[in-house]
Amino acid sequence: MSEDFLKVALAAKEAAAELAPLPRAPKDAALRAIADALVARSAEIVAANALDVERAEQGGVSAYMIDRLRLDAARVAAVADAVRQVADLPDPVGEVIRGGTLPNGLELRQLRVPLGVIGIIYEGRPNVTVDAAALCLKSGNATLLRGSSSAYESNTVLVRIMQEALAGTDVPAGAVQLVPGQTRESVKELMRARGLVDVLIPRGGASLINSVVEEATVPVIETGVGNCHVYVDADADTDLAIEILLNAKTQRPSVCNAAETVLVHAAVAETFVPRALAALAAAGVTVHGDARIAAYGGDVVPAGEEDFLVEYLSLDIAAAVVDSLEDAVAHIRKYGSGHTDAIVTRSVGASRRFVALVDSAAVAVNASTRFTDGGEFGFGAEIGISTQKLHARGPMGLPELTSTKWVYTGEGHLRTAEGTVIARGEAVAR
Repeated sequence: MSEDFLKVALAAKEAAAELAPLPRAPKDAALRAIADALVARSAEIVAANALDVERAEQGGVSAYMIDRLRLDAARVAAVADAVRQVADLPDPVGEVIRGGTLPNGLELRQLRVPLGVIGIIYEGRPNVTVDAAALCLKSGNATLLRGSSSAYESNTVLVRIMQEALAGTDVPAGAVQLVPGQTRESVKELMRARGLVDVLIPRGGASLINSVVEEATVPVIETGVGNCHVYVDADADTDLAIEILLNAKTQRPSVCNAAETVLVHAAVAETFVPRALAALAAAGVTVHGDARIAAYGGDVVPAGEEDFLVEYLSLDIAAAVVDSLEDAVAHIRKYGSGHTDAIVTRSVGASRRFVALVDSAAVAVNASTRFTDGGEFGFGAEIGISTQKLHARGPMGLPELTSTKWVYTGEGHLRTAEGTVIARGEAVAR
């Protein structure tokens, strides 16, 4: 482990210990100080970002990716507003999840507590640097940030501004740290910093997430990959199904909760598929369809096995005809990523069976997949969508960035072979 990495990791660990017991007020004040500093130093941020954008343009990066990278004064102001929104959210730390008085008189409580030091590995957008730091700070955690090298200048300035803003607050400046370096080795150091980092959260494409999951020795919360499905059932309202499909695919195709596959029950295929193909084509969507989809005409790209595994994040969608709800579920289990899958149906029985059989973080009934989002669920901001089953699943808001600890309070309770004895007293509880 390099000296540079060890320095920031130890600083984060020390800051986490100081941050954990702080009440809400100083954390909120620190977040508002960060927001004010971002706005006040907007020109500095935009200038650093221009260097990243110029380098990306010279490297032939796509216009879409450059747009994700770019910051201007309006986008910086929006990032600052997002920080203020985090400050306004309830503080999860210290919440009593459950508890009571045991038969022996011990008072027992389970409390939310911070995770400690959270490492975030992410791609592209520099706004994630601020979003992640704000969410971690509000939930009492220090954070080690490792963004992509494409945004290195932007991320460096953003972290420096946040640290300098924190220096004038009760929150330790070390609570927000940028992992030094731009090489693959610096990522590996973060992934293998067991004992210094409590949990890793990767945000990005499948290759990034798989790499972190496979190589990290630090515990990982897997997020993000969204091979989401819309299943049009035999009892679907086909007009509604087309509206839901178009929204799920085209409202914002580059995000993880956009639909990537549509499955159509054979009983409604003749009615639904030609209309859906026309509607998708009019919206600029390329359909990668199986032979049964292609049989209905239209400009369909023949789909192979790999087409159903892709998270397109573009105006592309895979399509297939299935013979039953069970076949649709089998397809989702084989090709899906466990993010969000939807059914369109008028049948209560079909919807209940689909919900029971589909093992995903979110299941939508007669609604677009685009609603799987912390803000839409009413949680406020989120760090990502967890697609694994341990600790957290679905949108990860502030409570999901905490763990718990048990606190029990007695009056001199002693455990003996005979039962519980109250020290210096005569009461005995068995």
